[in-house]
Amino acid sequence: MSLILFAACCTGVVTASAQATMKTGKDGLPAWVKGVGARRWPTKRKVFTANDHGAIGDGAANSTKAIQSAIDACAKAGGGVVAFKPGNYVTGAIFLRSNVHLRVDGGVALLGSQEDADYPSLPTRVAGIEMKWPAALINVNEQQNVKISGGGIIDGRGQKWWDKYWNLRRNDYEPRGIRWAADYDAERVRLMVIWKSQDVTIENLSLKRSGFWTVQIVYSDHVTVDGLRITDNTGPSTDGVDIDSSSHVLVQRCDIDNNDDDICLKAGRDFDGLRVGRPTEYIVIRDNITRRGGGIISFGSETSGGIRHVVAYRNRGIGTNEGIRFKSAKTRGGYVEDVLIRDTKMENVALPFTFTLNWNPSYSYATIPAEITNPPPHWLILNTPVLPAERGLCEFRNITIENVEITGARRVFSASGLPEKPLVNVKFVNVTAEGLEAGFIEHARDWTMRGVRVRTPKGEPVKITNSANVGNIEAGKN
Repeated sequence: MSLILFAACCTGVVTASAQATMKTGKDGLPAWVKGVGARRWPTKRKVFTANDHGAIGDGAANSTKAIQSAIDACAKAGGGVVAFKPGNYVTGAIFLRSNVHLRVDGGVALLGSQEDADYPSLPTRVAGIEMKWPAALINVNEQQNVKISGGGIIDGRGQKWWDKYWNLRRNDYEPRGIRWAADYDAERVRLMVIWKSQDVTIENLSLKRSGFWTVQIVYSDHVTVDGLRITDNTGPSTDGVDIDSSSHVLVQRCDIDNNDDDICLKAGRDFDGLRVGRPTEYIVIRDNITRRGGGIISFGSETSGGIRHVVAYRNRGIGTNEGIRFKSAKTRGGYVEDVLIRDTKMENVALPFTFTLNWNPSYSYATIPAEITNPPPHWLILNTPVLPAERGLCEFRNITIENVEITGARRVFSASGLPEKPLVNVKFVNVTAEGLEAGFIEHARDWTMRGVRVRTPKGEPVKITNSANVGNIEAGKN
């Protein structure tokens, strides 16, 4: 059932980092798997009730200052619990402190303020570049030993920001040929951001209607995301969980229904991502269910800093648009390597396996029209070329996918490398798939296929072109 995945550098020499992933336990998983997630959490039990600081749970009064006052008092006392009486609390951005447990119990809902002024602009990373953007609703910035849990609801009430984005993109930026800038200029509010922090636990919460990404973990280490229910994210770019240039992160037992990537691994975009050069690594994703969304697990498109040492198992996609998704662009650079995905079920997932190195060109490649003579600084960052051009080509390599059961697919394989950068060393073991189309693999090299069976109404084989040493895929009719 298990398989060890060996990560090697481009020359075929196994690195010291890769050697560490080879040590496995009885379950066949790398030894490092046991060390992911938060290592500690707040233990002090003194409760600071936000209502005692002026919070009002009537669904109308703005309680931002009162909630922040309770958090600050808790931190000043050395830590403890911040809690609420049952009710609906309107709040803007709040900032958690070290050793504080924010407890949003059942019967409590935090409702995102609709006032832009309640989300101050801060240095952050958004969609792969560092820039100033509005704070999230819940922020953990440069803190340690923090917990957010309780069984209650955090509702971003994101419709305002969804409408703002679509209006800017469709009515202004697309006609002007600058669709790529809309995601950055719309300034949508994220639900939760963990920034440059360690030992953070987020568990047992209902998160909904984020204005942008729901949970972003960026430049952080040892984070646990456990038992989240993410729903009602029908707006654009409402990713579920984004792990961004972070390490030792555990995502487990979540149920995600959204309108973009369900669980996504990122590491910076283009020139700015290469400048930062910080990988996402040592990630475990297990026992999750994804429903609507752009990918059960997506790698990229922000790959510049590299994504490596990833283990995902016992995940299930139900009606998700894409399953296991690898995406980058010709200016991203970086790599995705040492990935093990196993024991996965996909039901009515349209595109179970996708690989592309030229994803979404209208978004991925920034070109400033000549008539725009004074562009904002972040446009210039996005427009900075990656030189030499070869540095912009991401490499997908040393990826193993095993023990996968697929029913109701539209097209099983959708894999496109580039002539100058083929997809190399990908291994599929014990995969059974039923779909309308078998699909295609192009510009690939050294793909192992063992026990891979694809059934379609016509029984056609997977179309393999411009590739070398791609193993046999058994074709048949369903």
